[in-house]
Amino acid sequence: MKFLVTGAAGFIGMHTCLRLLEQGHEVVGLDSLNAYYDPRLKHYRLAQLRPYAQFRFVQQDLADREAMAALFRAEGFQRVIHLAAQAGVRYSLEAPFDYVDSNLVGMMSILEGCRHTRVEHLVYASSSSVYGMNKKVPFSESDPVDHPISLYAASKKANELMAHSYAHLYQLPTTGLRFFTVYGPAGRPDMAPWLFTEAILKGEPIKVFNHGKMQRDFTYIDDIVEGVMRIQAVLPKAEPTPYALYNIGNHQPIELMRFIQAIESACGRQAEQIHLPMQPGDVPITYADTQRLQAAVGYQPSTSIEEGVQKFVDWYRQDYHPA
Repeated sequence: MKFLVTGAAGFIGMHTCLRLLEQGHEVVGLDSLNAYYDPRLKHYRLAQLRPYAQFRFVQQDLADREAMAALFRAEGFQRVIHLAAQAGVRYSLEAPFDYVDSNLVGMMSILEGCRHTRVEHLVYASSSSVYGMNKKVPFSESDPVDHPISLYAASKKANELMAHSYAHLYQLPTTGLRFFTVYGPAGRPDMAPWLFTEAILKGEPIKVFNHGKMQRDFTYIDDIVEGVMRIQAVLPKAEPTPYALYNIGNHQPIELMRFIQAIESACGRQAEQIHLPMQPGDVPITYADTQRLQAAVGYQPSTSIEEGVQKFVDWYRQDYHPA
């Protein structure tokens, strides 16, 4: 099949492209290569994809409506996996319009492209952030998510609503995936695994927010990609609306202190810790109820936090050497 994968130079995007390419699909990877974090990491990821003859890269901004419409018309994609977004809860406090352009206008470009070229299935990234301050755990897709506590979370909830409207109006099959704290090799440098590993290996202190009293449903990248691959192959039922929404996580929240211990063990060093209050926009726990995804495609993550962290630290120390 012919796929468009947006955010191809991103963390989940690169690994998704690799899996599609290994299965023999044709992949057009799109990314704006913005400077939210070091673009050298994005070029490193693209370098893993370029050896595949059936991969082509397009550097383009999702918010460029005319360019996106032209791309859809020219390529005739069968399926779209839309992973590009301005990520990060904390950064949304500093640069709100980046989230409007990428996450709202960008999603509109994707929906319009899929509608006009009759794409078979749109799978798009939502986020566990939509659950906000929900007290009930684990978080279930049937829970109300009407009180986001960051603009990033609000933009992801908006994506779900936009997708539903297009599924209803145009019978466009859409599936949203609420990702829960994904980590692994080539992960994002603004997230805890990278920040902690880098600091520990440099002998610098790490910042431990909410004094370590936090839990995250850390999910290893290979487990995430397996879920994405399974779900893209299953179109949502057309009646009454071809729309589906799933949590995709590990269903095993990990205490932050256990996570830090796993990184210390993998690095062979202890961390100096600076304990701080909760950051604005953060939540104390994320915990995915994944029964719906398990029922739909047999999704069952298998990577322990210790195993996954070891793989990330090994990659960081041995494989990632930016020019």
